Amino acid sequence: MKPIFFILTLLGMISCTRSPQWVLIWEEDFNGSTLDTTVWSRIPRGVADWQNTQSFDDRCYEMRNGLLVLKGIVNNNLQTDTATYLTGGIWTKGKHAFEGGRIEIRARLKAAKGAWPAIWMLPFEDEKYKWPMGGEIDIMERLNYDSIAYQTVHNHYTLHLGIKNNPKHSATGPIDVNTFNVFGVDLWPDSLVFHINGKQTFTYPRIETDKGGKFPVNIPQYLLIDMQLGGSWVGEVNPKDLPVEMEVDWVRHYQWK
Repeated sequence: MKPIFFILTLLGMISCTRSPQWVLIWEEDFNGSTLDTTVWSRIPRGVADWQNTQSFDDRCYEMRNGLLVLKGIVNNNLQTDTATYLTGGIWTKGKHAFEGGRIEIRARLKAAKGAWPAIWMLPFEDEKYKWPMGGEIDIMERLNYDSIAYQTVHNHYTLHLGIKNNPKHSATGPIDVNTFNVFGVDLWPDSLVFHINGKQTFTYPRIETDKGGKFPVNIPQYLLIDMQLGGSWVGEVNPKDLPVEMEVDWVRHYQWK
């Protein structure tokens, strides 16, 4: 056997026996001077607690040193907008879908009383899958000055039927309040696996049940990243703590190959 043929054969055997691993297939690093509007849009105002301070105001957004900065501020111009507080948020709704694989986001969360930053996912085909029938995947929520982050699955099964512990639908994990943390979820056909800084927090599995709406999340999702202020869960805002920021370094999507 000629040496070159032997080497090529050996390399082929090695490549064929490589173990599966997470392979990066898409990344947003926020290194530009402006937001990539082919992928992201600013989140409009809504009536729900999480959305009732969302604003297009440029003061709530900044591209700074390779970071996307989403801010919560006191509104000092009530003639233009009657909301007491304004917050920035972005989503990929209608533009970019994530289907299966691992989603990770590296972010630093500044603290304030009443601050409620969140990273989460909803069905890309939102007209087909009305909330909560299509599920909601909360990759990260942090309240006030907490040193933990919440990770949760919401759907018809947990909300309308009230079944929250068969299986467990939520958990918390510690975060470093002084620096960046990596928040993630693995989207498998039969489970959702949540993790913070590479450490698994909990798994939400598909189970056999005669109840509907249990595991609708094995579908394309869009991503939301938003700063929020106030609400029934997080409580009242202390304006003396503002402005408050969430700095987002990157978003990465991997597939198991």
